[in-house]
Amino acid sequence: MERQKKVMAIHDISCVGRCSLTVALPILSAAGFDCGVLPTAVLSTHTGGFTGFTYRDLTEDITPIASHWQSLGLKFDSLYSGFLGSFDQIDLVAKLFEDFKAEDGIVLVDPVMADNGKLYSIYTPDMAKGMSKLCAKADIIAPNLTEAAFLLDEPYVGESYDKPYIEGLLKRLSTLGCKKVVLTGVSFDPGLLGAACYDSATGDIDFYFNKKIDGYFHGTGDVFSSAILSAALHGKSMPEAIRVAVDYTLKCIELTVELDLERRYGVCFELALPLLISLLQ
Repeated sequence: MERQKKVMAIHDISCVGRCSLTVALPILSAAGFDCGVLPTAVLSTHTGGFTGFTYRDLTEDITPIASHWQSLGLKFDSLYSGFLGSFDQIDLVAKLFEDFKAEDGIVLVDPVMADNGKLYSIYTPDMAKGMSKLCAKADIIAPNLTEAAFLLDEPYVGESYDKPYIEGLLKRLSTLGCKKVVLTGVSFDPGLLGAACYDSATGDIDFYFNKKIDGYFHGTGDVFSSAILSAALHGKSMPEAIRVAVDYTLKCIELTVELDLERRYGVCFELALPLLISLLQ
């Protein structure tokens, strides 16, 4: 049997509302990986659709945790970062990438900081600029259209874009220093939604779309990125990986609608895990 790969997921813990670590850990584990976690913050709920949530910044815990890991000689086949709890965490997480990435490992940065043209309430413009430096350390980045605009310090165009714009955006994002770019939430047709990917080594650009379900569904970005990484670690190409991630995320949304679940609590990713596993095989 092949050696089990080890992944480190660096995200916040939103105790209620399926996103960040409560999504990444079970998805990566179900995909067959030994997934460790490094919490960047602890919140009572995620910040979308809730008010009065508690927030604890865990910046001061990162260095002691990393020191202990170093004493254990730990290395990871992948490090995967998402929502960061403070500006200072950007440099700390970049150091984690350098210290704990195994040879031929994959670093995926999901620059979780904005959606629908606006930064999340806890993020600042300085943090958005700093995130672009972290993306330079990544093998794969997976922003949405809003995050892409902030990373490049460009205006957010909303839904006013075409295929040449997306292709140019992918190439500009690669100039941050990452090898591969995945852009989420791309649509050229009212009934379809999907993703685009760009490989800076080959110059290849690929798109994949599936059915679009109207409405906003919290946590789908974390579901999507966790599925992308799962596919990449299973040896899938980026075009294959975005297909896996789009189809799995759609199934999570369909189940959420079918079960009439309150959307701010995230999508029903758990019941869709059998599909993910079959897609990975």
